[in-house]
Amino acid sequence: MTPSPTVHASAVLIGARALLIRGPAGSGKSLLALKLIEAAQSGLLRFARLIADDRVRLEPCHGRLLARAPEELAGLIEVRGLGIRRMAHEPVAVVGGIVDLAAADAERLPDRQTQIEVEGVPLLPRLAVAVNDDPCLAVLAWLTTAPMDAVQVAEK
Repeated sequence: MTPSPTVHASAVLIGARALLIRGPAGSGKSLLALKLIEAAQSGLLRFARLIADDRVRLEPCHGRLLARAPEELAGLIEVRGLGIRRMAHEPVAVVGGIVDLAAADAERLPDRQTQIEVEGVPLLPRLAVAVNDDPCLAVLAWLTTAPMDAVQVAEK
């Protein structure tokens, strides 16, 4: 069986689902992955662990999208100023959301949460982060807060 092709991205397991982090070279994918793992270690998130850095294998499987590291990159992450480092990692996880860094379509106040299709798997939630925005703050808020309309529905 031929392995699926890889995409230029990073992936972090957050709780029970993977967050796929996409963006151009130098946009901060590895740094965001490290910050999310650090947020779990400090208690801001319940759990976070590296799946893959720099290249991710995406495989559709029974209506879900699986993320895994290519064998030669498993457990490796680039840390700017230190080089390639080894760390604990998950071998595979179901993708539950996508973050696009340096996204041209990022909006200050989007009307709704964007959902997209990747590898034939529909309706994955997506967060588009603009070039000058801090992706860590936006992603942590996305993962730990509810949209205003959800709060209003819950209060009724």
